[in-house]
Amino acid sequence: MDLQVLRSFQAVAEGVTVTEAAATAHITQPALSRALNRLESEIGAELFQRVGRVLQLTPAGRVFKEYVDTVLDSYDRGRRAVAEVVDPDRGVVSLAFLHTLGTWLVPRLVTGFRQRFAAVRFELHQADENGLTQHLLDSTADLIITGKDPGHPLITWRLLLVEPLWLAVPARHRLAQRRRVRLAEVADEQFIVLKPGYGLRSVTETLCRQAGFSPLVGFEGEEVETLRGLVASGLGVSLIPAAPDATAATEANPDLPIRYLRLTDVRAARDIGVARLASRTLPPAARRFIDHALDTTAGTGEVPLRHP
Repeated sequence: MDLQVLRSFQAVAEGVTVTEAAATAHITQPALSRALNRLESEIGAELFQRVGRVLQLTPAGRVFKEYVDTVLDSYDRGRRAVAEVVDPDRGVVSLAFLHTLGTWLVPRLVTGFRQRFAAVRFELHQADENGLTQHLLDSTADLIITGKDPGHPLITWRLLLVEPLWLAVPARHRLAQRRRVRLAEVADEQFIVLKPGYGLRSVTETLCRQAGFSPLVGFEGEEVETLRGLVASGLGVSLIPAAPDATAATEANPDLPIRYLRLTDVRAARDIGVARLASRTLPPAARRFIDHALDTTAGTGEVPLRHP
């Protein structure tokens, strides 16, 4: 048994054909088939069963794959760690983050970091709050940037900044000419929100409860830009971060389809922080990125570029 056979087993278990896996391993298809047969002999169980022209995992194969995934992940992380010890100015930062942070915060942090450490590469993943936590637990990301403390005993979270949220209303809305409103003033209106599982959805529900009502959900989406589009079309209101054109919007520019209004009866904001597994030793590049993120956002409170 060697690592290449395990990688080929993993690939076939995930749907790659034996022919394709053999090409990746630079061996012939019959040679890989024999190697997989030897692997089954060593394990003492059939790992695959043929269904038509496709190989599928047996129950024993599914169990074995969980351990193979762990072994290969540990080996790859070990190689990364050694490479970064030899040359700490290189390496890879595996970073997962909320979709809503991919348009401003993450590019800002990555750009600033690369100005100092140009040889460091990034592996970027996007997910909702639950998916981000799983990235850490599965070791598919070194760090996550998320909208709240995951509250998991294995995860350490540190606050980076506080991001303001605004009530977005259509340009023709009855409140559109206002700059400040109470959230309670839209208690009877349809809300456009992210789907359950997204941090901004839970923040919206919490703020509405603080204002004395439960939001009437009219539409659900998976991207903040989708919410903006639905608001612009006059289909409801939404609690979202300000768009880049928010300054002009609050000046009632008639050419813009959305107005962003400051809320006075609730603390309309969400915490943004960086998290890691408490028990895991981070590679040098990831440790440096945490320090960079904390330094970049230190003392900013609410990031100025996000203010209308």
